[in-house]
Amino acid sequence: MKKRYIIIAILATALFTNCSETTVGFVQYGTITGRVVKSKSFEPIENAKVTINPTNNAVFTDADGYFTMTDVEVGDYSVGAAKEGYLANFQPATVSADKEVNVIFEMDDDNTLNRPPSTPELITPTDGSVDQELSIEFVWSSKDPDDDAIEYRLELKNDKDDNVVEVTNLADTTYVISDLKYGVKYFWQVAATDSINDEVLSPVSTFRTKADPQNRYFYVRKNTNGNNIIYSATFNETNGVAENEVQLTTQDQNSWRPRKNQAANLIGFLRTFNNETQIFTMNPDGSNIKQVTDAVPVTSNNLNEVDYAWSSNGDRLIYPHYDKLYMINKDGSGLQQIYQTADGSYITECDWSNDGSMIALKTNDVTGYNVAIYTIDMNGTVLTNVLSGVTGAAGGLNISIDNKLLVYTYDVSGYQSADNRQLNTHIFVYDFAASTATDISSTSIIAGYNDLDPRFSPNESKIIFVSTSNDGISNKTISVIDASNGNNRNALFDNATMPDWE
Repeated sequence: MKKRYIIIAILATALFTNCSETTVGFVQYGTITGRVVKSKSFEPIENAKVTINPTNNAVFTDADGYFTMTDVEVGDYSVGAAKEGYLANFQPATVSADKEVNVIFEMDDDNTLNRPPSTPELITPTDGSVDQELSIEFVWSSKDPDDDAIEYRLELKNDKDDNVVEVTNLADTTYVISDLKYGVKYFWQVAATDSINDEVLSPVSTFRTKADPQNRYFYVRKNTNGNNIIYSATFNETNGVAENEVQLTTQDQNSWRPRKNQAANLIGFLRTFNNETQIFTMNPDGSNIKQVTDAVPVTSNNLNEVDYAWSSNGDRLIYPHYDKLYMINKDGSGLQQIYQTADGSYITECDWSNDGSMIALKTNDVTGYNVAIYTIDMNGTVLTNVLSGVTGAAGGLNISIDNKLLVYTYDVSGYQSADNRQLNTHIFVYDFAASTATDISSTSIIAGYNDLDPRFSPNESKIIFVSTSNDGISNKTISVIDASNGNNRNALFDNATMPDWE
């Protein structure tokens, strides 16, 4: 009996030993596959690191965002995907023997939790304000909760036209806009962005500029880019200062020779367009710009001196084109040639009488000299020879409202040069009835100066003109003198040319 127990014990020990060795050596495996993509767009993310916990084994995704982990022991895992610029993502996975488990990661960039700037608060000008100046400093405020740099966009619209002013890439919370129009209601809005989130828009705020002061003076200044810019202003005779200056044309276009017509309530002006000089019109506040001429541009030997003229009722204009004079309706229709010089001389300047019966012309040769000033009727018949057979420069024509007088300039030195420099140019008033010309500059002109571009004042008691040194490079000043004798010389506008006073 004792021997039997010993045999059973030996067999049991042998069986236990064999079973235990089989269990310890049996480990089962599975596979984890998957893909890492961008959330929303589902574009693949290459070279993302995929790890499993608790083993910390790792693989990297291929160009299409796919990955494979083989020989993963069966069990439960936390699978993680990570890449710089994206928020880490974790997914559970249960690996079964000889099975493949698929895991998809949709990863957000690491700005997902970033917060946008606060809604911009519009501070100045205040909403609904009136009588604002034409140059305004816009002020607003905004904060970013993550202290990101904020970039702003300012947008300005108005109730007169479809023009939109948009200023972008602003880092500061202030910006000055000038050259606004009188009596216009403006709408402004600011957008803020941290370059991570979408723009945040402010509410729309409004303001209105002050009423139009009805400026009666018009003139030209040249900017640093060489473009002529047209302005209007008033002159306070009590204080002796210029006021309410308004820029009427833009800095990026060359515009000059303003001529106001009261009947049409329009300002004519010349502008370089497609490398030619054309006549345009605009409202007195600079709005509603329209091109008049096209097929036949304004042309002469010196475009700085060339001039055109309105009819008194503002329905037509006349202008020169080399040796020809053309008439055109203000809407650009009805173009017709009305005169041509007999000797081929260029027509540089013209003026049209108030009653429409007479035209004054200044002609010259290609050098700008051999000048002649005369008048013609509407049939082209010469009526009066005012100036001819002289050396030196001349110009600046303007007929008085009653057709009795003509104001013009002439360089009494008779000097001529290739650069058309003038040495001693005076203003003359020609009396048609007496056939006499009176030098009205001689009583007050400054030695070494020229008086240029004269025009009668609206009541014709004064003449407005440009006074400048004869060196050709000094400052130019718009001044006035008495039309009868040249006395009471007074400066009005500094650094200005081509005056018009209506």
